Amino acid sequence: MKVACLQENLSKALAVVGRAVATRTTLPVTQNVLLATDQGRLKLSATNLEIAISTWVGGNVHEEGTITIPARLLTDFVNSLPEGHIEIITTPRPLGIQITCGRFEARIHGTDAEEFPPIPSVEVGVGASITQKALRAAIGQVVFAAATEDSRPVLTGVKVEIEGEVATFAAADGFRLAVHTAPLATPASQAVAFIIPARTLREVDRLLADQQEPVQFLVTPQRSQALFRLENVELVTQLVQGTFPNYKQLIPQGFATRTLVSREEFTRATRTASIFARDGSGIVRLQILPQADGGKMVVSARAEELGDNTGEVDVKAEGEEAKIAFNSRYLNDVLGVLTEKEVALETSTPSSPGVLKPVGADNYVHVIMPMFVQW
Repeated sequence: MKVACLQENLSKALAVVGRAVATRTTLPVTQNVLLATDQGRLKLSATNLEIAISTWVGGNVHEEGTITIPARLLTDFVNSLPEGHIEIITTPRPLGIQITCGRFEARIHGTDAEEFPPIPSVEVGVGASITQKALRAAIGQVVFAAATEDSRPVLTGVKVEIEGEVATFAAADGFRLAVHTAPLATPASQAVAFIIPARTLREVDRLLADQQEPVQFLVTPQRSQALFRLENVELVTQLVQGTFPNYKQLIPQGFATRTLVSREEFTRATRTASIFARDGSGIVRLQILPQADGGKMVVSARAEELGDNTGEVDVKAEGEEAKIAFNSRYLNDVLGVLTEKEVALETSTPSSPGVLKPVGADNYVHVIMPMFVQW
């Protein structure tokens, strides 16, 4: 292999595939990056056996070839080079590459490409596309609610249901549920549902930062793998197998009290209370007092040995007087991903789930289980 490309482009490509390089593994070759020529461009691929990322770099291909090189060493060296042209030539003995850039030169030992795990390809299945903005909004409002522990693997993923021109994303960890509905840029060829690892969606979100065109995705007929195709980048992920809880049954259909509150003021009061909640089991108490002119919400927290605090927020409340307590982190998490000016909080009893919705948008609902406290 003999390839010439720009240092800047190679550095960016290594950063993209570096997210899929294995860190702790029983298969050392997965700590490498696969370099290969592909239709006049240099293709870089990496996999940790859960996700595989491939990207392409424009350049001049003088000789075809493939090889795998330790990812961290190659990335650190390329990043240290000045901007300019880089030339990469494979060396037979010892097997590796010689990199030249200006007055800098290095030889890095590698491994035969045949020892590298095959990068999965998804050619057939159910496909659709979604805009960068819609996909980032869905990921941002849902992925944080997925479980981080592997005790129930299906909860570490995000349930995606695609039907017609709409995709619904749902995540739950047993204490909260987030559901976001997003429009598709091109409708799906048929209805499909699958569970995608939350960490995969986080990687997709990072890759979307510079994306302009809609993202294409394809799910295999066996629902075992999914492909995301971006500009010059492809990501293939294993899907989570199992049965996701029927999340629709977890969303309360009625309420005794509905409170409209400024998101900014609610966030400030909650964050202030969280300072005391840190030493009080993370509990933030909400007391809603409907009045003829709207009402108020009292946000409080206490730490037995340190003290307590109380904050008041003007609200528009309808229904009964209400008391409910939430985990401060869960409340801060959802308030942090909402963008609308007003939030609706729907509650029934102190022991029933609370529901948060953005006012002015009907594409998102968030359910939080209450904490049991002495009032």
